[in-house]
Amino acid sequence: MNDTRPIRAKSGTNHEGTSAHNRRVMIDALRVNGALSRADLARATRLAKQTVSNIIDELERDGLVTSQQTVRNGRGQPSTPYALVPEGAFAIGLQIDRHMTRAIAVDLIGNVLVRLEAKLPSGGPTTGTRVILDLVAAVRRQLAAIAAQSEQRLVGLGAAMPGPFGVAGNGDDPWMMEAWQKFPLLETLAVGTGLDVSIQNDAAAATIAERMVGAAHGLDHAVCLYIGYGIGAGLILGGELYTGANGNAGEIGMALLAVGGKSTPLEHRASLASLYQYLSLDPADPGLFARIHDLVSTEDRRIVEWIEAAASDLRWSVHLIETVFDPQTVILCGSAPPILVQRLIAAMGPLLPSLAERTDRIVPRLQVGMADPWSVALGAAAGPISLEFDPRYAAILKD
Repeated sequence: MNDTRPIRAKSGTNHEGTSAHNRRVMIDALRVNGALSRADLARATRLAKQTVSNIIDELERDGLVTSQQTVRNGRGQPSTPYALVPEGAFAIGLQIDRHMTRAIAVDLIGNVLVRLEAKLPSGGPTTGTRVILDLVAAVRRQLAAIAAQSEQRLVGLGAAMPGPFGVAGNGDDPWMMEAWQKFPLLETLAVGTGLDVSIQNDAAAATIAERMVGAAHGLDHAVCLYIGYGIGAGLILGGELYTGANGNAGEIGMALLAVGGKSTPLEHRASLASLYQYLSLDPADPGLFARIHDLVSTEDRRIVEWIEAAASDLRWSVHLIETVFDPQTVILCGSAPPILVQRLIAAMGPLLPSLAERTDRIVPRLQVGMADPWSVALGAAAGPISLEFDPRYAAILKD
């Protein structure tokens, strides 16, 4: 391997009692950079060569890492690169939205192996959880047919739904899924699936997808501005997803704007729900994605007007995000058609002056992320993988 190329990796530690952290550091380095030799890993993670060798041997025994063909570089000693085994772990991601539920199965490196969706019936979680459990069971059956060891290597079920969490509503607020939030969803899913279950908001899930296989891959400081039915921001700070004290970090859609002498939440003006209302569209229409794509493609006057107004508010949002968090980049993503996200970004330029205007920038201040109705489910699936394998301070505290 070339010993001079830059390798992105967290620093490991040679202190006793930190094997869990070092193991995660090694897996993360291989995920971000691809195949690396033991020497590359030791240099990048600042771990002793013997520590690296011990961990690599352990990961090989556990079926998480495999050696590749030996590489010769000039007159130096030949080196053996190691890579993650995609079939080393699997996870399932679940998106619960107002009218639809989507489920995805991924492997250790984020390849999507199965994806299924179903309509959620009226009646809230009482009737909806049965549909969800059936959907997850169908995904597991298809995954088992693809990978025979999937059940033994299934690390968990990640769920995502709109936030904010734990905030009292008036019972009929269309922006909040209050009945679902009051329902014992985690317990119901855990009992019904027999899996470890975690939950986060949809913007955070979309951000995990961007970090695993999207525009935030390899970045330690990025904010994903998620445009869905509402608006949220996923925060990657110091290489980890920051969720806040109550799981509501990044709920920028609730930020108040002064419009016409009164305060209006951002998501009431620049989210997909506001677009649906502006165009009198049914959010439960299965052909909605294609309908919006066609309206943007034909430069429909109404949608052009909405884009101009929404872009003005989103431009302010980017300025606020840059000022507060100083990210390497802001990524605009969401469940909207790609053409709509691209038009929004074009209309948001030029961005407002901020401390992010630097001559040494490597990535742009604002860029396009995933514009896909499946991105939240993908991020939800990546969540259990992240909990199990990503470096984090909590792992150092384990025995």
